[in-house]
Amino acid sequence: MMPGPVYVFVFAMWLLILLGGALIVTVLGPFSFGGFVGLDPMLNSGIKVAIALTLVSVWILILSAIKNWMFKKQIKS
Repeated sequence: MMPGPVYVFVFAMWLLILLGGALIVTVLGPFSFGGFVGLDPMLNSGIKVAIALTLVSVWILILSAIKNWMFKKQIKS
């Protein structure tokens, strides 16, 4: 058994963690959905939380797809 696919999975995991963190901190953090409407700060934070949770779910689905691809590749060989 080659450890190569495991390293690919770990690399992809760290890449997604760093990309997601950078995206949330640099783009989503300073962004305000209130604009000119005067949106409640709690609602503004709730929208940001919903976006962050959606990103986490997408990252988990991507990592799951990579894991399934690795296992299928190992089973075939």
